[in-house]
Amino acid sequence: MALRITVIGAGPGGYTAAFEAARRGAEVSLVEARELGGTCLNRGCIPTKALKSSADALEAVKRAAEFGIAGAGAPAADMPAVLARKAKVVETLQSGLAKACAQRKVKLVEGRARLVSAALVQVASPDGGVQELASDRVILATGSSVLRLPSLPCDGKYVLTSDEALALDRVPARLLVVGGGVVGCELAFVFRAFGSQVTVVEGLDRLLPVPSIDQDMSKLLLREAKKRGIKAELCRTVAGVRIEEGRVVADLAPSPFVPEDRLPASAKKPLSLEADCVFSTVGRVPNTEGLGLAEAGVAVDARGWIAVNASLETSLPGVYAIGDVLGPSRIMLAHMAEAEARCAAAACFGEAAEPEYAVCPSGIFTSPEIGCVGLTEEQAKAKGYDCACPQILFRELGKAHAMGELAGVFKLVADRATGRLLGAHIAGAHATDLIAEAALALHKGCTVQDLAATIHAHPTLAEGMLEAALKF
Repeated sequence: MALRITVIGAGPGGYTAAFEAARRGAEVSLVEARELGGTCLNRGCIPTKALKSSADALEAVKRAAEFGIAGAGAPAADMPAVLARKAKVVETLQSGLAKACAQRKVKLVEGRARLVSAALVQVASPDGGVQELASDRVILATGSSVLRLPSLPCDGKYVLTSDEALALDRVPARLLVVGGGVVGCELAFVFRAFGSQVTVVEGLDRLLPVPSIDQDMSKLLLREAKKRGIKAELCRTVAGVRIEEGRVVADLAPSPFVPEDRLPASAKKPLSLEADCVFSTVGRVPNTEGLGLAEAGVAVDARGWIAVNASLETSLPGVYAIGDVLGPSRIMLAHMAEAEARCAAAACFGEAAEPEYAVCPSGIFTSPEIGCVGLTEEQAKAKGYDCACPQILFRELGKAHAMGELAGVFKLVADRATGRLLGAHIAGAHATDLIAEAALALHKGCTVQDLAATIHAHPTLAEGMLEAALKF
């Protein structure tokens, strides 16, 4: 008899786990309360990249004369058309997922799941009925949702979550983005390209204040943001907002997350900012409400994220968890969820498999893009490495000049004694694609000398990796 596996949540982690389990011969049920594709396809990766593509196209047209193209006129963002294109992209990919489920004989179950035990999942259907799914293994992939702050109540009109921002059918004249992390920075650059005057408020002392992002990448991004007219209020938080005569007034306060002696004098002064719209992009919370974790015996941490062992098994034997619902102690990225999904599916069949968190790349779709993998310079030094960090600027590459994309840098982090690659960080055009080479090099344990010995095609941006390695 085939192994019965129930997967709860049809985002990248969930559908990948379902497909992998089906490939291995399991009888798979995939439960989803909302839309196929989860946050990534409907409210995250794909919609933001669709908007980013529209923003890039608009900027390219505005620069047409620079490339000898006449007659471009005065282009502007047609937001209803932009949103229609975004919706079509999402719909196409959703349709593809539905077909993939059918081809793999994965049973799609619509409704809200509740874990009763490792052997039983109950699904409350939209029509009010309850379906019971008997299971030999269960994989939880319910993801996360936007965090809502009491000091920043979202009304869907003046103050929007990042989800709501993706459906905004107008370009605000003045936009305030609260949170200078990945989502906040991506939206800031997109709406600046569309024509908004943008200010980003970040509680820490740099944009992209994420441990995996090298500080040199943050500095470069701040410089490029300023060149585009994006203002950044660092070391500040929003103490409260009020709506006055059709506009938002936000009162900023010194950040409690930065030590007093490190607060710049400017951040200590009271400041109120006016905006036509505010985006709240301050974090995520786990989607576990109503899932029945406590009753079933699945342990969570103090913030509600599901706890798992190295094989992604929860405290309830036979029940696994993957993706965003594991929280920031792991890596909350769609492709990491997919890697965890394959490991969890293997574990369901008794195989030992653990995700390779140390070599998971990140892609940030700002302007310029940022791609990174492995240790930052700061992390390498903290681990005791005597590291060398050769850098090559994009403007040193012929292809960058031909493309008109001069902003950017390749930075490698390597053990000075052995040349072993520890990390790679790229800011610039197509950085999110270029980082794949470094991810493979880290996965295979390559040295910088291995990179330097690899012939790279000319003229390409990938030569930056070669030149940085040769500089070592």
